[in-house]
Amino acid sequence: MTTTRFGVWAPVYGAWGSYQHPDDPPDASYRRSRDLIVRAEALGFDSALLAQHIVSPSLTDGAILETWTAAAGIAEATRRIELIAAVKPLLFHPGVLAKMALGIHDISGGRFAINLVSAWFRPEMAHLGIEMPPHDSRYAYSAEWLDIVTRLWSGDTIDHAGERFSIERLRLAPGPREGRRPAIYLGGESEPARQLAAASADVFFINGRPLPETGALVNDLRRRPRKGKPLRFGLAAFVIARETASEARAEYERLQALADLDDRSAVVRGVDPEVAMFKVSADRKKVGTNGGTLAGLVGSYDEVAARIDAFAEAGIELFMLQFQPLEAELERFAAEVAPRVKSRASASTRFNSQDS
Repeated sequence: MTTTRFGVWAPVYGAWGSYQHPDDPPDASYRRSRDLIVRAEALGFDSALLAQHIVSPSLTDGAILETWTAAAGIAEATRRIELIAAVKPLLFHPGVLAKMALGIHDISGGRFAINLVSAWFRPEMAHLGIEMPPHDSRYAYSAEWLDIVTRLWSGDTIDHAGERFSIERLRLAPGPREGRRPAIYLGGESEPARQLAAASADVFFINGRPLPETGALVNDLRRRPRKGKPLRFGLAAFVIARETASEARAEYERLQALADLDDRSAVVRGVDPEVAMFKVSADRKKVGTNGGTLAGLVGSYDEVAARIDAFAEAGIELFMLQFQPLEAELERFAAEVAPRVKSRASASTRFNSQDS
């Protein structure tokens, strides 16, 4: 069993869970995310994920933090924690993004990673005037885009004449820090996403769902042909942990009632219906995004720790967690749940990027 790592979603949307929570008012400011990640690092968390949107999918005209400028600032403010910045290839030329990523990788001392997301919120692209190709075409775009990025990270001079990009004798200097490129996380669970992850990702990032479904997905990816080191796996999950299971259930019901007050119609209307994430969670009650409480990390401290161990046995290495209210529950998890996780060997373990 690999060492279990814990991560936290930065509050780039302003809140995880409900926007109606009286103790967790929406705040998508840079300072909040910076302070949260600095605190998470001090508590022993291993990773932080900054999702990427230009337009908020959760609230009409809602504030949202810009991911890449924030990641650069937070890289300077931290010393150990891995920083994962999501990126939509449709928003960045691969040469520009590869250069930006190398810059933040250097600022962080080699702690930077990207999470490639092939886009799912149609209104965002419409507002920007960017054509959003059909689902499978987006993954073909991402595959060509990622191939260029990783080749540029190798330090080589590249020429590329593809269907979507044409590049002539481009080389990025300086190259990756100590010859180790940023790690590549890949989000998305459709067949094209699985193919791309098996071929090119270091970590496959799974949206929260019950253990049997998660295990089946892990096993499917492990069976696929792959060059280089084995694919690793991360899982998104919303945690509600209390002294007793009944207390946790009561808190879940409270958070669900608050979430029911939010107007999510903009998300529902804007989602590409072919996106697997929303097919999985459709008609399932949950708190949080990207599967949220569907992973079942709701219960007593001992129960939540045991469920994390069970997911780890199934192959999950990194648990990327959401909480509400965010700061208080982050502290609670670090104090009560993390020490109970048997598969967690060290609070100071940090993921190293792959060379594959």
